[in-house]
Amino acid sequence: MHVRNEEKGDNSKDSFYEELKQVLEDHLPKYHMKSLLGDCNAKVGRENIFKLTSGNVSLHQDSNDNVVRIVNFSTSKNLVVRSTMFLYSNIHKYAWTSPDGKTHNQNDHVLIERRWHLSILDVRSFRGADGDTDHFLVVAEIRERLAVSKQSVQKFDRERFNLSKLNELVVSKQYQIEITNRFAALENLSDGKNVNRAWESIKENIKTSAKRV
Repeated sequence: MHVRNEEKGDNSKDSFYEELKQVLEDHLPKYHMKSLLGDCNAKVGRENIFKLTSGNVSLHQDSNDNVVRIVNFSTSKNLVVRSTMFLYSNIHKYAWTSPDGKTHNQNDHVLIERRWHLSILDVRSFRGADGDTDHFLVVAEIRERLAVSKQSVQKFDRERFNLSKLNELVVSKQYQIEITNRFAALENLSDGKNVNRAWESIKENIKTSAKRV
């Protein structure tokens, strides 16, 4: 994203954040991990009032007007500014330096939903990277957590077999006969496709036999 410059009017800035809000609400899956990365033109300060949203180790002591808007937007969408929560020396916080080298800003940020904020393991800038821009390269290290669906777990549970029954002599003999009969079908097959097709059928029949036994 690219936020309107500090010099832009209030209407222009409000319009941008309203559009961004609509994208988050209407065009992105509800339960996916969502993050925003880009040039926010916001110098996040270390004021206590912003601490829960942006931490207190930012490069800047005082915030500019764009920060108020970003914090308000983040609060409304339950986001945090993760890029200002890592303790680095100032040279690794700079995202932009003025041509005369006297002014440094940390104005490129990474925002993420609060419930996923620990998925961003690190954010820092790299001054040596050449990106054909007057901004330094800002890199975020992200760990994605995968969840197993309940439906898959339930399906697995339904296919569990009581293997202890095989310790019973009658059941063991019956199962051996079933398996022997199924594998006998492979002996006279030479064509690779027929063998594969028969094997798939046998695997399914083994399951059926095990359930019946």
